[in-house]
Amino acid sequence: MKKSLYSIFALMAMLIAFTSCEKDEVENTATVEMAGEWHVHVSALDPATGEEIDDDWFGDGNYNITTSNTAANVANEMWLVDANAYIYPYQVRIDVNPNNMTFNSSTDAENLFGSSGYLAQYGFDAGYAVTITDGKIVKNGTTTPSGMPADYIEFYVSFKDDPFPAMEGTADKYKVSGFRYTGFVEDE
Repeated sequence: MKKSLYSIFALMAMLIAFTSCEKDEVENTATVEMAGEWHVHVSALDPATGEEIDDDWFGDGNYNITTSNTAANVANEMWLVDANAYIYPYQVRIDVNPNNMTFNSSTDAENLFGSSGYLAQYGFDAGYAVTITDGKIVKNGTTTPSGMPADYIEFYVSFKDDPFPAMEGTADKYKVSGFRYTGFVEDE
C-alpha cells in the first residue's frame, strides 16, 4: 500500500514538474529594431551653413541616451531620452517610421524633463520644448572604436528659447550622433 501511495505521489510530482516547465513565448516590443541604448556625442551647427562648428559644444563628452517603446507599444512612436546631458536633458515622444528607420518629433514637443538646473541658475527658462528632426538609424552603419560594426544613430535637436544663439551668435541646432551601446570598455 505504501509503495502504491509513493508511486502515485511520484507520478503526480512528475506531471506537475513537466507541466510547469512550459514556457511562455516572450514577444518583442513594436519598436524593437529602433529601441536601445546609444553612445553619442553632441556637435553644434552653424545656423548659416549647417556645418559643425564644435564637436563637443556643451562639454559633455560621449555619453548614453536611450530610445524605447511607449506604454501604447505601437510601431509609430517611441521615447527618446537624454537624461545625461548637463545643460539640456530631455525626454520627448517621437514619431517613428520603422520601415525606413527614421524618426522626428512634433515641433516644440513637450520636454518631460523641463528646464535644466544649469540654465535656471542663470535665469534662463530654456529646454521646456524640444524639436527632433532628420532622425535616422542605420543598421551596421558605423564601426565602433573597438573595430566592430554597430547600428548608427543621428538626429538634430533644437530647444525653444535656447539662450546660446543670442549669447554666442552661433548654434541654434545641435547634431547628436553615435552608435548602439556595446558595453565594451574599448567602445567608451
